[in-house]
Amino acid sequence: MGTISPPPTKRRKLGDHSASASQLSPSILSIFSHNVNGIAPYLQPSIKTFFQPSQGNQAANSEPQASLRDFLRRHGFPCMLFLQEVKINPDDRATIRALEKAVASGSTTGSEPDYVVYVCLPSDKHNARGFGRKIYGVASIIRKDWVLAHVERVRPVSWDAEGRFLVIETKAIGPRPLAIFNIYAVNGTELPYKNGDGAVVGTRHDRKLHVQSLLQAECRALEADGFGVILAGDMNIARTALDGHPNLRVFPHQHCINRADFEARFFATSATPEATDGVESSTASQSAAQATGGLAMVDTYRKMHPTTRGYTYYPRGRTFGESCDRVDMIIASKSLEAHVSEAGILETTAERGPSDHVPLFARFDFSGSGT
Repeated sequence: MGTISPPPTKRRKLGDHSASASQLSPSILSIFSHNVNGIAPYLQPSIKTFFQPSQGNQAANSEPQASLRDFLRRHGFPCMLFLQEVKINPDDRATIRALEKAVASGSTTGSEPDYVVYVCLPSDKHNARGFGRKIYGVASIIRKDWVLAHVERVRPVSWDAEGRFLVIETKAIGPRPLAIFNIYAVNGTELPYKNGDGAVVGTRHDRKLHVQSLLQAECRALEADGFGVILAGDMNIARTALDGHPNLRVFPHQHCINRADFEARFFATSATPEATDGVESSTASQSAAQATGGLAMVDTYRKMHPTTRGYTYYPRGRTFGESCDRVDMIIASKSLEAHVSEAGILETTAERGPSDHVPLFARFDFSGSGT
C-alpha cells in the first residue's frame, strides 16, 4: 500500500484565529475535492510574482491563480480539500514539502488557519511505474485545528498499492464517527493488470470491478462498526444520462458493466435494482447479485440538484463544454443524508485552474439531531 506523509499530528491546545472566515464551526463539515491532473502547476509561482505592481494598482495581483492557498481562502478555509492524481514520485520528498508549504498560512499572527497534508503515493512496482513514477496519488489537505479536534487517524487501505485511497477516521461528529475517503478510482481500460508477481491477471476493467467490490466491503464493515462513510473524489464513472454530455458513454460495453456494478454496490437498496442507463436489466441484475445488496448511499450533488446537468471532467483538446462528464462525486452513507446541507460544482475558469477536471464540494450540518 502507499505511504502516508506526515504521520498524524499530535493533539495540542488550539490557537485562536482572529479572522471571522477562519473560525471553525464544530457542527459544519465542508469538503472540497479536485482532480488536479498533476500538482506541479500549483507549486510554481505565478509569473506575476516576478513583477512589481505599479503604484495604486495592488489589485492586479489579486485575481485567482493556480494557488491552493488562494483556493482555500476564497472558500472560507474549509475543513478539507482532497486532491487526486497529484503525480508525485513517492521518493520525491521535496515536492511533498513544497505542497505542505503551499497550503501553510505563513502567518505569525494566527489570523488564518494552518493546514496539514497527508499523501498516499503508489508503491506498486508492476502497475504504477510509468512517467518516472509520477502517476496516480492522492493528497488530503486538512485544517490543522480540525485535525486536532476530530481526527483519530489517517490511513491508506490494505488492498490498494497504487496510491488511490486515504481514509480519515474521526471521533464522533454529531451522532457518530466518520470515515471520509479521498478516492482516485481506477479507470477501466483494456490495458493489462498485473499481480504482485508481475503476471497479467486481467485488464484494468477487471481491476476496477475488483476495487469496487473491495471498497464496498470496507464501507459495509465501517458502517457496521458505527461509522458514517463519505466517499469523495474522482470515481471514474458517470452515473446516468444526466451526467454525460452530449451523451453518456456506452462504448465499449464494458463501461456499461462497470457503471451497473458501481450503481448496484453503492446506491442500490437490494440485490436486484432496475437497469441503469445503457445497460440491459440482465447485466444489472448479475452485477447486483455479485454485490449481495447495495449500500443505498446518497449522491450529495444529486440530492441537492436532482435534475441539474453539471459536469466535472472536460477533456483537453476539446472546446470547454463540448464534451464532459460528471465523474467526480461526494457520496455519503444513508445515515448522513439528513445532514447534507449544500453541494455544488465549481465550473469557472478561475476555479478549475490548469486541470481537465473542475472542483466540487459538499457541506454537512451536524447541528441538528439527525439520525
